[in-house]
Amino acid sequence: MSEHDKSTVAAEDYDKTEVAKAESASTSESENPAIKSPEPVHGGRPRTEQDWWPNQVDLRVLDRSVPEADPYGPDFDYAAEFAKLDVEALKRDLVEVMHTSQDWWPSDWGHYGPLFIRMSWHAAGTYRSADGRGGGGEGGQRFAPLNSWPDNANLDKARRLLLPIKQKYGRKISWADLLVLAGNVAHDDMGLKTFGFAFGRKDQWKPSEVFWGPEDTWLGDERYASESDPLDLDEGHLAAVTMGLIYVNPEGPQGKPDPMGSAHDIRVTFSRMGMNDEETVALVAGGHTFGKTHGAGNPELVGPEPNGCPVHGNGLGWISQYGTGKGADTITSGLEGAWTPTPTQWDNTYFEMLFSYDWELGESPAGAKQWGPSNPEAQELVPDAHIEGKKNPPMMSTADMALVVDPGFREISKKFYENPEYFADVYARAWFKLLHRDMGPTSRYLGPDVPSEELVWQDPVPAVDHELVGEAEIADLKARLLAAGPTVSQLVHTAWSAAASYRDTDKRGGANGGRIRLEPQRGWAANAGVDEVIPAIEKVKADFEAETGKRVSFADLVVLAGTAAVEKAAADAGVPVTVGFTPGRTDATQEQTDPENFRWLEPKADGFRSYLLPGSKLQPEQLLVDKAFTLGLTAKEMTVLVGGLRVLGANTGGVQHGVFTDRVGVLSQDFFRTVLDLGIQWRTSRDAEDVYEGGGADGSVAHTATAADLVFNSNAILRGIVEVYSSDDAAEQFAQDFAKAWTKVMDNDRFELKR
Repeated sequence: MSEHDKSTVAAEDYDKTEVAKAESASTSESENPAIKSPEPVHGGRPRTEQDWWPNQVDLRVLDRSVPEADPYGPDFDYAAEFAKLDVEALKRDLVEVMHTSQDWWPSDWGHYGPLFIRMSWHAAGTYRSADGRGGGGEGGQRFAPLNSWPDNANLDKARRLLLPIKQKYGRKISWADLLVLAGNVAHDDMGLKTFGFAFGRKDQWKPSEVFWGPEDTWLGDERYASESDPLDLDEGHLAAVTMGLIYVNPEGPQGKPDPMGSAHDIRVTFSRMGMNDEETVALVAGGHTFGKTHGAGNPELVGPEPNGCPVHGNGLGWISQYGTGKGADTITSGLEGAWTPTPTQWDNTYFEMLFSYDWELGESPAGAKQWGPSNPEAQELVPDAHIEGKKNPPMMSTADMALVVDPGFREISKKFYENPEYFADVYARAWFKLLHRDMGPTSRYLGPDVPSEELVWQDPVPAVDHELVGEAEIADLKARLLAAGPTVSQLVHTAWSAAASYRDTDKRGGANGGRIRLEPQRGWAANAGVDEVIPAIEKVKADFEAETGKRVSFADLVVLAGTAAVEKAAADAGVPVTVGFTPGRTDATQEQTDPENFRWLEPKADGFRSYLLPGSKLQPEQLLVDKAFTLGLTAKEMTVLVGGLRVLGANTGGVQHGVFTDRVGVLSQDFFRTVLDLGIQWRTSRDAEDVYEGGGADGSVAHTATAADLVFNSNAILRGIVEVYSSDDAAEQFAQDFAKAWTKVMDNDRFELKR
């Protein structure tokens, strides 16, 4: 759970430059990190192009890091380096660090394990199911804003404690893996049998741009819909309740000590991170079995966060002038105390405390609202973390009290209390899920501790158990698919619908598994029309296997159908190309597909198919950029794909917006030339929302479009790319570039091809 510093840094102490950067990247109400505020950041002189022209779509999010930016070099292969790592030696070194207290930041009870658990939790716990952003998969806690979030107060000390280990093992262990491994090893060392662990998180060298919320102040809570109904969290795609928190305010909703309100917030936030009620209770209780909160004194004496510190501050923030500023004088969240008498040991004492005593509301020395036992016998249960011989009462936060006040949570808590072994198993599995939720399929997992058990939230896909088709069979299958009945447009749309479910943010979705034929994906509105194509592909599969005795997966055939259609469309345009295709996909079953888990992948918009769910708050061109980002595309790849897919007629439901050609199904340059045509006058449609009509001065209508089409002329960067592809000498380049970008999308989830 959260330990946040709710008032340690005054606004005037912030580093103004860093705040300006943070605010300019986080003031939209969109999930798309490219969207910025329409007003200058501080009401002063504009600093960026987005300040000057806020209506222009921001393409910077599509600027992918070049390999040369990696300090290990463009040829660095993390999996190969990791293979040289002595994992057991690394674990032993971590345990030694946990038991070696440092004077510059003394450990509680002589054990850094609880601090490392909090660090790992907060590294992974930013994950959110709605868009797959967050999580520990890139080591993002090292960078702003996460390294300076109020909820991450003093975790800079935990990361610094790990630096000698990182220096010892170097490139063989990433920071991303190390930050989450430390908490896992801490559990093992303190007595919990963990479920397992997977390595494989490669470091990023700059923070990913993520929209964390609409607030422009730390610990702002504008995502509550209204004061009259404060429990209605309005920003549905966000996971936490407050800017700068991982989950909920431990003092209660908006700082009010309301356990039932806190229960609501806990249930909402954890569910948005992919957890059910049982997993939620287990995580709260299991996490609070270890360690303590820190609120020894006046929080006004705590200095700024790391990004607000001066250059000579050694990169450490939250330096406190209260007493020694550390050890017994530490101030972090403002709450003070431990939950259990055995804070460095896995046991069931959290529930023993919760159910054995009467709890009353009080305040910590820092003035934070917390709960303590009124029973006299409970006043000296917990040994002090630093003062020998001193005993303290246990404490609970309002978020803890929610577990016994809310009827559903109480029933689960009671079950865990009465069945410690069951609680340990549920917690171990939930902890594993927390750490690995953003890693994607198990094919990306590395290391000796990967569990053998298959879990439905991992979107399992069967291993290949048959000989793959060769070149001759592929050629045969292409011919069969093109003759099966569906048009080029239908085959392209179906293949795109399967593959474009992929999210690079959490490595979920994609064509592998063939889930386009399963629920819920088959019934998504964006995929309208695939039902007419799937039976034809299934018949090709059945006939081929019956006639040749060889096997081929439906998942491979969906992609191959699109590949064959693109090749035909290019040939019909007079520029034949060979589109890359690598067999090896397999077919998942409905039992291996959790509809509740998969619903988060349903697109609300896909500008590549001119699809937009009615009622969206965001503009089509902004949503197009966000979709391109989740597919891992550059601005060039986005442009070439939109231009090609429009003329191929791949729009959902046969919508004609942007289909600027009378040769639908031919991979022509018609989209690029038409969108640049100054002879076409564009007007807002009187009949359809978010639609433009293009034609002559007499009011005639030759074309319709959305902003996801016209942005390729209105935006100077995109127009520059379009101008290249519109040129007479660019027909071959366009076809080749389209084929390459198409193959990239089709293979996004083929992680075994990327190693």
